[in-house]
Amino acid sequence: MSELKNIDSFISAQLAEWPMASANFEALKGVEVKEIPLEGWTIKVQFNPARIVSSAAKVDKASLAARKCFLCEANRPDVQRGIDWNIYEVLINPFPIFPRHLTIPDKRHTDQLIAGRIADMIKLAGELGEYTVFYNGPKCGASAPDHMHFQAGNSDFLTLGAALEDAEQKEIAAIGDSRLSLVTSLPLNVFVIDAANAEDGQKLFDKVYAALPVPEGEKEPMMNLLCYSTPAGVRLVVIPRKKHRPSFYGTEGEGCMLISPASVDMGGVFITPRREDFDKIDAQIISKIFEELCLSNDEILAVAEKIEK
Repeated sequence: MSELKNIDSFISAQLAEWPMASANFEALKGVEVKEIPLEGWTIKVQFNPARIVSSAAKVDKASLAARKCFLCEANRPDVQRGIDWNIYEVLINPFPIFPRHLTIPDKRHTDQLIAGRIADMIKLAGELGEYTVFYNGPKCGASAPDHMHFQAGNSDFLTLGAALEDAEQKEIAAIGDSRLSLVTSLPLNVFVIDAANAEDGQKLFDKVYAALPVPEGEKEPMMNLLCYSTPAGVRLVVIPRKKHRPSFYGTEGEGCMLISPASVDMGGVFITPRREDFDKIDAQIISKIFEELCLSNDEILAVAEKIEK
């Protein structure tokens, strides 16, 4: 039996021996949350000051070179233990968003790139069961773009999964019992892969990956990924991106907000580390974020056409 079957016991043990992480998880119980209806989808907004570490992270080359990688074993706190899983290590995230929040880095210090790793992601989601595994592209919310890692959190936390159950899906490709569909009826446009097995899920993802544009100077298409178990297998949600942060990202100046959307935000829970941003954010601002950062209908339909050919 995989050690991941006992993941909740592992989290409890880590919190019992790591005061800083324990305090952050305990503080999470008191964070303020508000709900915002948005075109048939309920968005939650979390006021979480501890997450300023991630939201304000400097991810330019100079900043990354100047700091020690906090995902490398040699630089992690002595108290932080992990569970070996394939070429990865499963850790608790000491700055949580979810009531159960994991970080799953590659044991090697290698760039945050998803090519060839979807089968791993699908298998990981299958073994974790009640967790959603997610991936942030290097300029799509990853605060450590220099070290490959997934994250995971309890699946009942995000709201996109429920919205997708009610959304219209257009099938555009299939391999065996696995299906690739397009969803354009929500405030953001996504591809959905229902994978009967990891290998076919990888092949369908590769079709999407090959069809997506790669920004100049980047190594891969911009995207966020959510992956979780369903009664039929594992569902992978591909959220293509075209921009790192909204036009109003910043800490100074009128209209600036410290919001750096990643997979969790795209999954329906926006994280605001500052009180003024939590109070200000509304349906109009969230819609603007999706409009600026995600592919338009025309853009995603063009990608779908390339896949279908």
